[in-house]
This record gives sequence, C-alpha cells and structure tokens, in this order.
Amino acid sequence: MKSICIVGLGAVGGTLGARLAASGIEVSALARGETLRAVGANGLSLRDGERELRVPVRVAATAAELGPQPWLLVSLKSGALPALAPALGPLVGPDTRIVSMMNGVPWWFGHGLPRPPAALRLESVDPGGVVGANLPADQVIGTVTHFSAAVTAPGQVHRLAGERIIVGAPTPGRSPDCAPLVDALAAAGFETETSSDIHRDLWFKLWGNMTMNPISALTGATTDRILDDALVREFASAIMREAAAIGAAIGLPIDVAPEERHALTRKLGAMRTSMLQDLEGGKPLEIDAIVAAVRELGQQLALPTPNIDTLLGLVRLRARMLGLYD
Repeated sequence: MKSICIVGLGAVGGTLGARLAASGIEVSALARGETLRAVGANGLSLRDGERELRVPVRVAATAAELGPQPWLLVSLKSGALPALAPALGPLVGPDTRIVSMMNGVPWWFGHGLPRPPAALRLESVDPGGVVGANLPADQVIGTVTHFSAAVTAPGQVHRLAGERIIVGAPTPGRSPDCAPLVDALAAAGFETETSSDIHRDLWFKLWGNMTMNPISALTGATTDRILDDALVREFASAIMREAAAIGAAIGLPIDVAPEERHALTRKLGAMRTSMLQDLEGGKPLEIDAIVAAVRELGQQLALPTPNIDTLLGLVRLRARMLGLYD
C-alpha cells in the first residue's frame, strides 16, 4: 500500500490517518468546515501516548478533487453515510479497495453472511440501497476496531486506549486481498490480525455494544454503574439473549453467556461509551447501526425482540428530544 484516502477524519479516521502518514504512506482525506481548514493549514495532529505527531495530509472538500483511489477508508459516523454516499462516487474505481471502519452493522453486512434472511435489505443502515450502489460490497474489506480515541479540536486527535484492529474479507476468495492493509496497519504500530470470519467478529463486538452504548446514553452512567445495578444488568442480558438468537439464525452463533461478557466489560472500570460521549458533546447518536439494524434483522427472521424494541424506543426518543436523531 502506497496511498490511502480517508472519509471521516474523526477520532478513528484521524488516528489511522496520522499513524499511516507517519509510517510513510501518502494520506489524503475528504473533509469540510473547520477540519478542512485546520488540516489544510497545519496538517493532522495526534497525541499518542508519549508521542506527538503532526503529519501532512492532502485534504479536499469534494471527491472530484481527489479522483479514484486505490484504497478508501470509510470511518464516518454511520448515520452520516447514506446522505454522503452519492458524493463519494468519484473516489471509487473498479479496483478501489474500500475499508469499512464504522460502528455497528455496516451497509455490506448481508454480503457473504452465512445464512442471510430472504431478500435481506437493511433500510436502517442503507435506506433505498444508496450506500451499496456507491460503495460496492464486493470491493469491501471489513474491520473491527478495539481502540478508543477522541477529537480534541479540528484536526487534532488523542488516542486514549487500545490499538487492536481485526481485518477480514466479507466473502473470502471474492473480496479484495486483506494482506496489504494488515501489513500497513502493523507498520503503523497497530496490533493487527486477520479474521477468517469478519461477520462473526463484528457481531460479537456489537453484542456487547448494543446494550452498554444506549443504556449509558439513557442514564448518563458509566459501564461499571450500569453493570453494578442488578435490574439494569438483567435488562441488558435479556437484550443480548434476543440478539444471540438472531445471530444463531443468520449463522453467527455466540458461545458465551451474557454474564460472561458483562464480567469482561466490568473489568474495564468506569468506561464512558462512545454514545454517551456523543450525547454529552451534542453529536448525533449512532442508534440505527447499533440497535435498529438488529431489530430489523429480527423482524425479517420473525423472531421476537420485545427488549430490543423497548431499548430502541427509549433511546430514540431520548435522542429526538435532544435533537440528536432525525
């Protein structure tokens, strides 16, 4: 890999962009507003442990300014992608490898799924199929990230913890080769691994996030407080049991109990979820990709999801009352 274009210079995209650029890869990015001006004038900054990086990044306001890319990293907030997808066409050529690095259920999720529901189409993450039409699933490489970071100012990012990234092809043998991406991420200092089943890795991460994220947004509580309340913990477990049944039906079984996953999360201490941070920062909440898509899968499979329904209704209403969900 010699170059990559990033769409979404937020916490994740900014961390990736700065590290990749520092390792010698030519990085460009689609940006707007204050981020466009700040990175264009001063480069992209990353505070990463003891390191302070400032790297040059070519930024543009429109995809046409950049043209077709060999590698395209999409790290937007999931709710922003459907509106932006039609404008990304100039970045995507027939050989462009599209790296998906987003929370929740992505637009390409049905591609290569072991047992997809009949005529699977997830309106919650790809309304009208607009994302898939502009970012073809057969050109996608999937990822699951296990690191946290925060934007401290336009064009400035702070990596907080973790640096593990799982990379995998949605349809092995028909998706792009993952090796150049894995090598580039490793050279940039990330703990990388190649997955033989990226759908399952993605689903397992979502299985925990789909409870802690929205419950924290509803309550304002960190994950330790959520899990220390027996009634709330049982509500989370009930949601996870419903999601596990959906996973089993689509060929993504989960072989641990909710309480085992809670124990792992509890060891992380007083963690503020990304959704809680977005709510406190007045940013749109990623409800559709994290909760609504799971409910939609359950509906297509005719599986009952009363607890998921309750969670979705409550967090969606909370976000609407704050103007953080359309």
